[in-house]
Amino acid sequence: MSDTAQIETKLAAARTRLILDQPFLGSLVMHLLLTSVDKVRCKTTATDARAFYYNADYIAGLTLAQTQFVLAHEAMHCALSHFSRRNHRDRRRWDVACDYAVNMILDAENMRGPANALTDAKYRGLTAEEIYPILHQDSEEQPMDDHLFEGEGQGEDKSSGEGGAGQPPSSPGSGDGGEGDAEKQMMQPSLQPSLDTQALEQQWQSRLAAAAQLARQAGKLSAGMLRMVDELIAPQISWRALLAQYLIQVARDDYSFQHPSRREADAVLPRLHSQGLKLVVALDTSGSIQADELREFLSEIDAIKGQVRAEIDLLACDDRLAAGAPWHFASWQPMQLPDGLSGGGTDFRPVFDWVERSQANPDALLYFTDAEGPFPKIAPPYPVIWLVKGRVPVPFGIRVPLN
Repeated sequence: MSDTAQIETKLAAARTRLILDQPFLGSLVMHLLLTSVDKVRCKTTATDARAFYYNADYIAGLTLAQTQFVLAHEAMHCALSHFSRRNHRDRRRWDVACDYAVNMILDAENMRGPANALTDAKYRGLTAEEIYPILHQDSEEQPMDDHLFEGEGQGEDKSSGEGGAGQPPSSPGSGDGGEGDAEKQMMQPSLQPSLDTQALEQQWQSRLAAAAQLARQAGKLSAGMLRMVDELIAPQISWRALLAQYLIQVARDDYSFQHPSRREADAVLPRLHSQGLKLVVALDTSGSIQADELREFLSEIDAIKGQVRAEIDLLACDDRLAAGAPWHFASWQPMQLPDGLSGGGTDFRPVFDWVERSQANPDALLYFTDAEGPFPKIAPPYPVIWLVKGRVPVPFGIRVPLN
């Protein structure tokens, strides 16, 4: 096996191990194309939020665990949107702050980086913006990688060593080696000066939310990572988009294995079959939730259920189920807030008890609440999506912060 093939196999193995052991980080790494460049333009690793650039000699000197670390390191720079947050700050100092922020997150996940990875316990739990003013202005610390985020015209300092002006590394052996040719023959995918940074940031925020959702379903998202994700996506990702994305995935069309009708023609072809969703929607009617908030929530659910062809059993509950519940709505029926709902204490258990007694077996239970009350001690066998007003955690299911 050639040296190039060995390095590619090593990177693929490290990425696979991340997906198995750290699905949140592994899912993020999968969005970066692995791209080899020469050691003149990249001494270690680099990213432009599009690709993972690497020096093969550097990767050859790492253990498999360290290779996982550098892959996750570059993906976290992208997921944390470090490419759009520098603003007026000095570039080298900002890059060091970003490295400390990322490395301490990975350190908390028991991942250990190579010798040139910046780590310091005093920066644990801090963002790059919080670390930046603590750093000494004349410090000789250097980031372990190259951050190629300066093609968008941000800031005033754009020097980045051999790579030149923050541009992605060019393909080795391209052109005649002249500086002009190198800039014209940049390796794809590359961060072009005309890049819409805001669109790229939104793309990585969506990837971050999806990766966290998958990892949590697999039971492999740590409490620290969950807090970080909640803080990052709550102000930026609409809960409506997150909920719609999840329900559309649940309702995905698939091929049917039912026997075809006898009236079929001689050739029987596979066909897509879609079965509507059965959802239970629960409203927390305790005194902390306002009626206009309940109406707004129902209007959003009403819009989404038409897209996924969902039938809904609606429940209202404070510390007990409301009289008259449940109210059933077909996919084509508009949902309305029942009259005469009163607010009292909060208890989530009556809703789950009703689902068990009625043997509803829903595809998902959606609960709109502030999450302040007693929960069932055991998670139910169906998916639960908590749409939470506030910052209170939930013991099971998927937590979608309302913003």
